[in-house]
Amino acid sequence: MSTLVEYESSERYLKSLLEGRRSECSSIVKDYLAEKHSFNELYENVLKIALYEVGRLWEYNKITVAAEHLATAITEGILNELYPYIIPNKYNGKKVVLTCVDKEEHQVGIKMVADVFELNKWESFLLGRGFPTVELIKFIDKIKPDVLAISLSVYFNFGNLKRMLTDINSIYPMLPIIVGGQALLHFSTSFLDEFPTVTYLTDLQQLEDFILKF
Repeated sequence: MSTLVEYESSERYLKSLLEGRRSECSSIVKDYLAEKHSFNELYENVLKIALYEVGRLWEYNKITVAAEHLATAITEGILNELYPYIIPNKYNGKKVVLTCVDKEEHQVGIKMVADVFELNKWESFLLGRGFPTVELIKFIDKIKPDVLAISLSVYFNFGNLKRMLTDINSIYPMLPIIVGGQALLHFSTSFLDEFPTVTYLTDLQQLEDFILKF
């Protein structure tokens, strides 16, 4: 649960994002971490809340495409700045491949997921934006990951997610897959019942629990 401090931080971060103030966003993040908050708390209670609101505003035509892209780019840049503090000194031998749904252009959420795996000493292979399923299957065959993670941010790519899961499950029926993302808030996840190896995670705490139990 987020605290008042976290709420105020996310509100300040959102305001700075919408104004395109990259340096101010970076300062908010640094100050938040300096207060002994974890990376998970930063991602879940500040960055995610702000970006979900940016996405909602964009969906309802309250902000321009340019404003949405700028907010995404600023946050992605900040994640890149933080990565040197996240990468472990030694991996534990487990591997995860991470990608967005085919045709998906938003990769900030899956980058946060990759960081959580890295914080838990997993080796992450982040493919990012809209990787074609046929190429993803080839990559899975090469890397042989313990887990596959897929992110869906924009609801009109929902059909692509279902097709991806069907194609991957037909070849790797035992591969554990986790899915998440803002777009899934718009749909019932009952469709996942036909994919017994797929787990829907709503937040980074659930992700942390999944990793610790794996």
